[in-house]
Amino acid sequence: MPVRRALAAAAAAVLFAAAFPATPAKAERLTVFAAASLTDAMAAVEAGFEAATGHEVAVSLAGSSALARQIEAGAPADVFISANPGWMDELEAAGRLAPGTRVDLLRNALVLIAHGPGAAPVEIGPGLDLAARLGEGRLAMALVEAVPAGIYGKAALERLGLWEDVAPRVAQADNVRAALALVATGAAPYGIVYATDARAEDDVTAIATFPAETHPPILYPAAAIAGAEGPAAAFLDYLAGPEARAAFEAEGFAVVAD
Repeated sequence: MPVRRALAAAAAAVLFAAAFPATPAKAERLTVFAAASLTDAMAAVEAGFEAATGHEVAVSLAGSSALARQIEAGAPADVFISANPGWMDELEAAGRLAPGTRVDLLRNALVLIAHGPGAAPVEIGPGLDLAARLGEGRLAMALVEAVPAGIYGKAALERLGLWEDVAPRVAQADNVRAALALVATGAAPYGIVYATDARAEDDVTAIATFPAETHPPILYPAAAIAGAEGPAAAFLDYLAGPEARAAFEAEGFAVVAD
């Protein structure tokens, strides 16, 4: 009987283990600061990473300049994805990045948008009389001295010799999605945003793409913040993987990270 009981107990233990597998590693919370232009893509990335790992992701979206300043001030971010290398450079110089984690993740393009669907295309060049097209209206842009989309847009207009005429009519917004909203609602007839932003809004039309040589390369670097613990490294790995690549490409980004 003792042997029979021992065998029965062993069999029961096997059945219990099969029915109730070992408890997985404890889920952790990850805070990601990401450029506002990543709004739609990050929703898919967040959901995919949570489903794959069980970790919880909180994404804070804003202009890269505002996010970088918050990180400099000690905001509890684990990962930062900037729409401009300059703000990442500033954090790196200040020792706020985890060494060896920075990677160029994405590329984007800059477009001129008009209110409403089906607006006629225009040719971007020094001969474009953008000021005349504006009439009494405004040109919506992200902050031209701080937010990457605004910085790129101003650089392109300066290179084309158009900035001086349109500068007094620029309506500056806190981030590129806010600039997009001004055009989508008709508050501004034209705006300058990323190509990916134009795809996200039915009430605007991308009527021209700025030549790449008119502005610095639009790169999105990503990095873990110094002192970040838990799943930050796993999240960066996920960003370079096939699921995140598909999410980014679906929104029109070009993935440059391996």
